[in-house]
Amino acid sequence: MISRQEATAARRQQITRTAISVLAERGFQATTFEAICAEAGLSSKRLITYHFSSKDELLAAVADQVVADSEAYMSAALDGVSGCRELLGAVIRANVGFIAAQAREVEALRQILLNGGLRDYERYHVESQNRLAGLFREGQRTGDFRAFDPQVMAAALRASIDGVAPLIAAGGDPDLCAAELVELFDRATRAMS
Repeated sequence: MISRQEATAARRQQITRTAISVLAERGFQATTFEAICAEAGLSSKRLITYHFSSKDELLAAVADQVVADSEAYMSAALDGVSGCRELLGAVIRANVGFIAAQAREVEALRQILLNGGLRDYERYHVESQNRLAGLFREGQRTGDFRAFDPQVMAAALRASIDGVAPLIAAGGDPDLCAAELVELFDRATRAMS
């Protein structure tokens, strides 16, 4: 027998996953509580408003879910990778791999961001850039990377990774996209011997 807490968590997850599907398939404007109810087979939008007091709260849960899924994907892909140059390549390939593997989630998040649906998403973006800047600083410390501003390079890398999402969505080869970005940023960061 499942507990009330488990049932609540399962319902929230169902609603969040359904919102991702509706956002990806129909776009931001068509993602209403009514549309989510119909897609999820819920009898009333009260089942949504019981768990999410507003559309903004639901959209924040969608973003949290996409970020959590991305972090899980990244963690598995980076497990056992050592050395800053190798880690940089693995980070790029894992990010592009997530974009390709989770196209619906990426499109749902894009719909939210394009329509101003998340005011506090910036924190995820900043955290991601800060992790990249930390990798660049560590690579500079170990001598793997040349001298450059780690925050600027992190911003350039984050923008480049995000920039391949539309290419992949349009049928571009994710492996080629990843390989080009790995080569580009390896050349941009490599310490001269």
